[in-house]
Amino acid sequence: MTSNRNERMTVPSIDQMRGAIAARDGSYDGVFYYGVVTTGVYCRPSCAARPARPENLRFFPDPASAEGAGFRACKRCKPGELDRERLVLIETAGYIATHADERLTLDALSKRAGLSSSRFQKAFKNLLGVSPKAFQDAVRLDRFKDSLKAGKDVTSAIFEAGFGSASRVYGEAARTMGMTPAAYRSGGKGEEIHYACRTTSLGPLMMAATGRGVCFAQFGDSERALLDQLRDEFRQAKLVASPAGEGDLLDEWITALDRYLSKDAPRPDVPLDLRGTAFQLKVWRFLLGLGEGDVVSYGELANEIGKPAAVRAAASACGANRVGVLVPCHRVLRGDGSLGGYRWGLDRKRTLLDLERANRSQD
Repeated sequence: MTSNRNERMTVPSIDQMRGAIAARDGSYDGVFYYGVVTTGVYCRPSCAARPARPENLRFFPDPASAEGAGFRACKRCKPGELDRERLVLIETAGYIATHADERLTLDALSKRAGLSSSRFQKAFKNLLGVSPKAFQDAVRLDRFKDSLKAGKDVTSAIFEAGFGSASRVYGEAARTMGMTPAAYRSGGKGEEIHYACRTTSLGPLMMAATGRGVCFAQFGDSERALLDQLRDEFRQAKLVASPAGEGDLLDEWITALDRYLSKDAPRPDVPLDLRGTAFQLKVWRFLLGLGEGDVVSYGELANEIGKPAAVRAAASACGANRVGVLVPCHRVLRGDGSLGGYRWGLDRKRTLLDLERANRSQD
């Protein structure tokens, strides 16, 4: 996540916090606060006060912690007001989410938050990484996709989600769904997807592929649970089991991946059929370019794809990855170097990283 206030799930390192204070980096405002032992005052990172010596700095996650340690709020940067503003913005985001089908103007939302329109727009985007309008459209799009999954026709889904016109949702869908609404609704209709399952050193693994390449590679508790998940993600596709030992390509691919996980073979290079939003595809393609054993933070990932404010979205794209190991989302860590999350469990993530480090040390 790095120097971005949206990287809430990551605790910055001491060096990052000291660097943010030295640079008066406002993107860290609300991520942490610092106290100065010699003055007894605590500030936000962007405070314009004269920099303190590093050994006199103390760091806190919120104003209450700083005040509990005996520090008082800086009269210059007013860090307590920032925290109150953040709570108001979070509450307003919740209001937008529950009223996404209504017409919400910037003026009405800023009045609700008790801020000027310009301050509300800037603060909201700094906190959540998107404008209030983009946030509302994202909520609407989620509702729209849920309606399509439930089997509703495209027109009904458009108006129930609150878009108001077909032209708006088709343009939004092309950018964020990576496909037309009708294609999304089809759930793989008319496609034939072959699948195979193996018991690997990391547990049951199912791989599935279309004629274009692997579209699904996931770990689970059992073959039945994995097959249910495959059916859920490709609801209208024809699923065909690929028996082991018959020499087809899918059998060869899953066998190669199983051998890699058992440390008996190199990581296989197989064709992929990736499906997701335009943003997700950008994240996954970047991850495919990482070398074995290389890691990045969620913030670095967002920066590398040219979306430094979209740290949470980058993390969500990693969580939405359907193709484990082959699309290496396990190589993304928190900014402090800890594992963070992983769709298939932290034990598997740790094992995969250890495997890659071992392979790299042998090169």
